[in-house]
Amino acid sequence: MTPAEFVAKWTGVELSERAASQEHFLDLCHLLDQPTPTQADPAGEWFTFEKAVKVVGAASKGSKGDSGSVDVWKKGFFGWEYERKDKYKNLEELSRL
Repeated sequence: MTPAEFVAKWTGVELSERAASQEHFLDLCHLLDQPTPTQADPAGEWFTFEKAVKVVGAASKGSKGDSGSVDVWKKGFFGWEYERKDKYKNLEELSRL
């Protein structure tokens, strides 16, 4: 996938977080010429979607409980969480959590 193809595909998309997050991440993998979670880790042991995690602080507005999930997880590298459009006004608001 080229940068122009990525931009053309995702410009104006109004899907919900749940509807778009996995496909968007897969497209990022293709754009950056990186393996997708399933290609890299077919068993989902260290790179997967919807990984259960322990919440150690307020995960998001309205979060409750001590467990949750991240949209994409790669052990030792990142937990990636998509948020719906307009959930936060800007990154500064998000950083106050």
